[in-house]
Amino acid sequence: MQDIRRLRGDPAAFDAALARRGMAPAASGILSHDEARRAAQSALQEKQARRNALSKDIGIAKRHGADTAALEAEAVQLRNDMATLEAEAAEAEAAQQAVLETLPNILDAEVPDGRDESANLVKHQHGMPPTLPFKPKQHFELGEALGLMDFATAAKLAGARFTVLKGALARLERALGQWMLNLHTEAHGYTESAVPLLVNDTTMYGTGQLPKFAEDLFRTTDGRWLIPTAEVPLTNFAAQEILAEVDLPLRLTALSPCFRSEAGSAGRDTRGMLRQHQFAKVELVSIVKPEDSDAEHERMIRCAERVLTELGLVWRRIILCAGDTGFGAARTYDLEVWLPGQQAWREISSCSNCRDFQARRMGARFRAKDGKGAHFLHTLNGSGVAVGRALIAVLETHQQADGSIAIPEVLRPYMGGMARLGGG
Repeated sequence: MQDIRRLRGDPAAFDAALARRGMAPAASGILSHDEARRAAQSALQEKQARRNALSKDIGIAKRHGADTAALEAEAVQLRNDMATLEAEAAEAEAAQQAVLETLPNILDAEVPDGRDESANLVKHQHGMPPTLPFKPKQHFELGEALGLMDFATAAKLAGARFTVLKGALARLERALGQWMLNLHTEAHGYTESAVPLLVNDTTMYGTGQLPKFAEDLFRTTDGRWLIPTAEVPLTNFAAQEILAEVDLPLRLTALSPCFRSEAGSAGRDTRGMLRQHQFAKVELVSIVKPEDSDAEHERMIRCAERVLTELGLVWRRIILCAGDTGFGAARTYDLEVWLPGQQAWREISSCSNCRDFQARRMGARFRAKDGKGAHFLHTLNGSGVAVGRALIAVLETHQQADGSIAIPEVLRPYMGGMARLGGG
């Protein structure tokens, strides 16, 4: 949610910020609603003051036996006027809110300009795409050849964009999630949580999924929503709370299923596991003081990078341009892995600094040590990382000429010591 005081202070800068995202000016319309609301509230306060004075006048007049008919008629008119003004203020505020809640976050100055992903900038690369002495296969070719990845059964059970994993491949997926979770809790200081997979409207609204992205979500018949990421419940831990400064930063992680309708992805990545309606992800969430959020963003992305490095993957860090940065983010780093089977870079993690955008929607604040006032928190979230895509990357990166898969060293303790899938 935008800071209306910031908008009032420099509406031209606000519109310029929207223009960076390819959006039309909005400041004038928002300010007209804001002015109408403030005018109604000011008039309401004046009416209330007159009503209070009038009540005293009526009381005095009655004690002296004076005629109070005119005063009481004025009081009735004041009540009617106040009701009208309350309705006008509420209507203006609702109209203002309806616009504000659909507008994205203000981008940080260092976010590069650009309309789409072609303008994203590579900040760092770890390793070089290997030249394999054989033609590498894609993950679904490897998984099906091993007899451990079954799309036909998944389609029978649930339809398109689902996968059944079997045997050692199912265990490898579980190993990835458990290892990542242990790494982030034991080495990186995140607190593990098991969170609800179904949440209410308010929770979805707080992190920015509603109302704008309803079509990308799954809703149950009782009005709850399946979470698209554990960011939603984890970040909302701070909703309507005033945290003590001494308790910050708050670092949370969860391994959870995620559910997405992929409404805008018709025809994209229809083969394999890259774009699924259901997938597992280890989520990282940080809730911090404003002055700490830049350093926390760097810390978070390095936690995700460590995952990829220890899995022996080739990866790169990218800063997203204005046109590719998500709705709630002020700045986003993506991590992409090289997939030898696809001969392409594909996203595996996205780490965003949302500044106070989500905190304003949620009413999430902290009280400084000096006890002077409550201030909005900054929230950050990132994938640490997507388990299904990590599985894809491991399969394609560590495939062997005979179709077997070398299991990364860090995962072998979770696989009962197994060093390879398939092969002799």
